[in-house]
Amino acid sequence: MKQFTVKDNDAGQRLDKFVTKAVPLLPKSLLYKSIRLKRIKVNGKRCEISTRLQKGDLVELYLKDEFFAPAPKKLPFSAAPAKVSVVYEDENILLADKKPGLLVHSDDKEYGDTLIDRIQHYLYDKGEYDPEKENSFAPALVNRIDRNTGGIVIAAKNAAALRVLNEKMKERELKKYYLCIVHGILKKKEATLEGYLHKDADKNKVFVYRHPVEGGRTIRTRYRVLREKNGLSLLEIELLTGRTHQIRAHMASIGHPLLGDGKYGTNALNKGTGYHKQALYSYKLTFAFDKDAGPLQYLDKKTFEVKDVWFLREFEE
Repeated sequence: MKQFTVKDNDAGQRLDKFVTKAVPLLPKSLLYKSIRLKRIKVNGKRCEISTRLQKGDLVELYLKDEFFAPAPKKLPFSAAPAKVSVVYEDENILLADKKPGLLVHSDDKEYGDTLIDRIQHYLYDKGEYDPEKENSFAPALVNRIDRNTGGIVIAAKNAAALRVLNEKMKERELKKYYLCIVHGILKKKEATLEGYLHKDADKNKVFVYRHPVEGGRTIRTRYRVLREKNGLSLLEIELLTGRTHQIRAHMASIGHPLLGDGKYGTNALNKGTGYHKQALYSYKLTFAFDKDAGPLQYLDKKTFEVKDVWFLREFEE
């Protein structure tokens, strides 16, 4: 038998979501059965799968000890450096400037040093996050960018902030702007591109079509030419939709692949340029709330920008 007292970062969750995070070794089928058989109770009473937990609630689990994992001997993020390039930070959020080459989350091949590992380690050292004091919450990322793309990634320090930011991301109330260099001189110096993007999971690549296709998702990409030099164009791009590899694939589909992009461009175009990764950076973020953002309303209309973009100075020179 084990008990959990619901804390600030647990409040508002459904019971089944909370137990899944707090007791990850418990199979879902047994979780639902245990709730039906009253082996999982809230405040000593029978509860439902959909019961919303409140701060101070006592969750009791009358289950075998084998489902309760022992405390880890070392912290899961301890192998990662605690160094983070911070664009902005307050008690609720952290905006990190992720450098190209760093994964945001672990994948099947790499783990132990990712952006979220570094952020959690950084917050642990500051005394703002201690996994041993949390039942189910850990600081989490709200958006993600490709490994070889740099720029602003949003992290939520608490559950309330995470819920608001996830909702604002879904409702497109977070405006993301990118800088990139593309091959060629664009005829239209400002335009909004529309298309349909289909992801091929086997090839880990996406394809853009001008007409609807089965499994395709609508994409909209707005660009503005900032400068032109030696057959290259520096663009500012606003993502009106946020799909996998959207900017890279969309610009390539109109004949202007990103400089250094070997996946959607060609080696022939990039040869001799000295660019071995795409010249793409998520450099600016604006909070533009249409509806009340609760504890994050103070961020409305604020813009944050990365000044040091690795390819910008070289292009200007």
